[in-house]
Amino acid sequence: MNKVFISAGADHRLVDYLKNIGLQAEPIHTEGLVSGPVSDHPDMFMCRMGISPEAPLVTFGTTIGSILSPGYPDEVAFNAACTGKYFIHNLKYTAPQLLDTARSMGMIEVNVRQGYAKCSTVIVDEDSIITYDRGLGQKCIEAGMNVLFITPGYVLLEGYESGFLGGASGRIYDTVYFNGDLSGHPDFRAIKEFIEDRGLRVKWFTEWPLTDIGTIL
Repeated sequence: MNKVFISAGADHRLVDYLKNIGLQAEPIHTEGLVSGPVSDHPDMFMCRMGISPEAPLVTFGTTIGSILSPGYPDEVAFNAACTGKYFIHNLKYTAPQLLDTARSMGMIEVNVRQGYAKCSTVIVDEDSIITYDRGLGQKCIEAGMNVLFITPGYVLLEGYESGFLGGASGRIYDTVYFNGDLSGHPDFRAIKEFIEDRGLRVKWFTEWPLTDIGTIL
């Protein structure tokens, strides 16, 4: 993985940081395909099929027959949370090619009510996630996953009352990145410990508020 996809509205300091560690940050921006505030969110248009750097990326532009339009549920077809071992989404709304890819890779399907599954989920490792969504998290526990439940909110997203921590995060190699000041979240210590207990590092940026940018993909 030498390229990541990131919101065109992401803070330039995040983009500069990613470039400085050797990653090409490709900005995403669209108009009219999904709701305006999330029109530049990568996780609305693509899904990385796991945490491995070699995991394939299934995208809207290459998925035949998939249609996106503003509003729920028409805009959530690609917003699945995928660890590589588990595929978490409201399967009623999943883009067919995305679901076919998950099945061809032998993933365990976790069917949840939440259509914005990736927005709602911080992917830590193949077996572990962080989420505020109790229904989603309980389904994942029943499937055999480790889940840290956190307080909802405390994440900015212009145009909405609140954003989601999943959309403010992204795992790259052995580090889980957070877009903004994670230390301001009430569950900061629990989040940090949950990630570090799995042999991973945590990186956040105190210079700006924790902000949902549609995942660092």
